[in-house]
Amino acid sequence: MKKLVAILIVLAVFTAAFAQPSMYTNDPSTDADSAHQSLREISLDLFEREGSWNCRISPDSGIITGRLFDGGPFSDLDPEERAEEIKLPEEVKDSPNSKVYGVKIEFFKRGVNSFFITAARPIPVEGVAKTVSVWVAGRNQAHQLTLLVQDYFGNNFELYMGTLAFSGWRKMTVTVPVSPDGKRGIVQQSPFWGERPGLRIVGFRIDCDPETAYGQYYMYLDDLRAVTDLYSVENLDGDDPSDNW
Repeated sequence: MKKLVAILIVLAVFTAAFAQPSMYTNDPSTDADSAHQSLREISLDLFEREGSWNCRISPDSGIITGRLFDGGPFSDLDPEERAEEIKLPEEVKDSPNSKVYGVKIEFFKRGVNSFFITAARPIPVEGVAKTVSVWVAGRNQAHQLTLLVQDYFGNNFELYMGTLAFSGWRKMTVTVPVSPDGKRGIVQQSPFWGERPGLRIVGFRIDCDPETAYGQYYMYLDDLRAVTDLYSVENLDGDDPSDNW
């Protein structure tokens, strides 16, 4: 009987020891980092304005043309259903969103080629960007899409977004890596250098698959967005002087 009681006591102690840590397991939604974040999805560009985007390719590789077209993801739905599917950020729900930016390339010959789609001016992202996304119609070709950005100090970086080997529209998203120490990598903010946009979207580079880079190729872009942390922006005191002089 005494042995049975002893065994039960030991089991009870071990059960309590293993159960206790679960009471203190960190919840990622309530940890110290998230307590100082205010994440929001914001619109960067809807590709509605003529002249706001440019495209280029080496003159030895081919001829490139870019312009706006009517259409977009879920354009076959009525406006309310389309808005529900696309889930536009609140600040642009009532903005025009009927255009896309289309690019046509006429290759001179098959080979290793790249072409660029760039904003007329780099697009600043308010706050600290976490992800950047864009809707793409890639025409099911194995070309590779890369996002081009500039950080707080104007350094250029490339973020690989993925292959264009799919049919129809697809939302392509890339995560913006966090700088480990505020000095290396993509630095988006610094208390030592005043206030200015931390990340700027320069545009996109498309690296063509040599096996399919011939003839004509078409692609379309729409609805450029970012998920960004606006905590430092939203928690500024209204009477706090701006460090930008």
